[in-house]
Amino acid sequence: MSATVVVKGLAAGHGDRVLFSGLEMVVGPGDVVGLVGANGAGKSTLLRTLAGLIPAEEGQIRLSPASATIGYLPQEPDRREGETVRAFLERRTGVAEAQRAMDAAAEALGSDKPGADDEYAEALERWLSLGGADLAERIDETVPNPEQLMTSLSGGQAARVGMASLLLSRYDIFLLDEPTNDLDLEGLERLEKFVTELRAGTVLVSHDREFLARTVTRVVELDLAQHQVNSYGGGYEAYLAEREVARRHARQQYEDYADTVAGLQERAHTQRAWMDKGVKNARRKAPDNDKTARKFRSEATEKQASKVRQTERLIERLEVVDEPRKEWELRMRIAQAPRSGSIVATLNGAVVRRGGFTLGPVTLQIDWADRVAITGANGAGKSTLLAALLGRAELAEGSGGLGAGVVVGEVDQARKLFDADAVLLDSLQQEVPEWTPADIRTLLAKFGLKAAHVMRHNKTLSPGERTRAALALLQARGVNLLVLDEPTNHLDLPAIEQLESALDTYEGTFLLVTHDRRMLDAVRTTRHIRVTDGRVS
Repeated sequence: MSATVVVKGLAAGHGDRVLFSGLEMVVGPGDVVGLVGANGAGKSTLLRTLAGLIPAEEGQIRLSPASATIGYLPQEPDRREGETVRAFLERRTGVAEAQRAMDAAAEALGSDKPGADDEYAEALERWLSLGGADLAERIDETVPNPEQLMTSLSGGQAARVGMASLLLSRYDIFLLDEPTNDLDLEGLERLEKFVTELRAGTVLVSHDREFLARTVTRVVELDLAQHQVNSYGGGYEAYLAEREVARRHARQQYEDYADTVAGLQERAHTQRAWMDKGVKNARRKAPDNDKTARKFRSEATEKQASKVRQTERLIERLEVVDEPRKEWELRMRIAQAPRSGSIVATLNGAVVRRGGFTLGPVTLQIDWADRVAITGANGAGKSTLLAALLGRAELAEGSGGLGAGVVVGEVDQARKLFDADAVLLDSLQQEVPEWTPADIRTLLAKFGLKAAHVMRHNKTLSPGERTRAALALLQARGVNLLVLDEPTNHLDLPAIEQLESALDTYEGTFLLVTHDRRMLDAVRTTRHIRVTDGRVS
């Protein structure tokens, strides 16, 4: 079914804080609309509003036809206790809900309830349109073990199941929130193919710049700094170029306006000075009883006052141009501990066995100032290799260990610190007890986590906010071995670029695991390790 979403005057916010307002958007068949903006600008809120999960504060969302189906893929897989992969896929494709509606309609049909015929026909049509008739067979063809529990899956495995839920879905409109998170290069290519070949309209949020460049046909920018919603035709690269031109023009318009106002204000000031000076001179030179002089002084004063009023009216008639607000920028640096020894980490014939998976044997040495990129498919053993290098994985064979003076900093480990049910400020205070609460607040503010965030419980923070808190912790305590396991997950685009800049100036050793193709191109590395089915090369 061809479907269109029409959005008019949409607004959303949190409490007194407005995220966006006056949003207008039309998404038709074949459209791929990329939502961009800083973390906290309201991208996920907009997707959830379009999906009908939260009400719109203002405005209208109209679906044509009204019976069209909308599929929403959230940022993090919502794994439920006891739910199998099959049940998860049935739920995410909308078939489980459609099946329940059809069963209820069939029951009503059996009890001769008035209107039950139409209700059942409508429920059946929806179930069929969502692909319920052959979903079981398609699940068996798509995933290897559909009876496995979702809670037992790794991040990469869960990402593949999330990808499968997309491939199996037959919605009329797709809403995708960070679908590239945790996908390997093969998964990214499948996702790109799926999105570009979709006949349905799609609205997506992604911080993978290469994915955006390859898929989106239009960009809607939620500009939190200017409190504006900006729409750009063309793809992602065209958006970047057009946005840069628009920002230069906005800055130039403001500077021209400010220069004009300053010039007129200076003129008015000069005219007032002339008026005051002329009056004082006339008073000094002319006798008090000279009526002609008094008349002259009065006329001269009035002329100067008239000129001042004219200049002030010119200022009032100018069309006010507001100064463009400067966007918040993450200014990140990675604090460095004193240099470690020449050998940072070693593995000698190391073998790690986890369930049915085996890594190795691996013989590997990481030296001081090595800048290492580690790549491989999901499930190949990248995280297991990191755990072995850091001494966290039990070795079934061989040996390994960290060198002298190595101080490890991990983004992934730091992110997990903020999973605990504690207040953000307290979590950082525990990690860096030598810092005062005021210092921690200042540090968090540099990472966009301000007064409204620091006393919130960690679990109420968004994934992007938790990642920023993890980066703040890296800046708070010095490290000389930096371990980055998919660091770009949940970071917005400006923050990713700042992380790349910070890595460029970092002089210690780092191990970088990422599937972000542009980050791999941007970050200077000295070694590239590939992991394939437990083998390291």
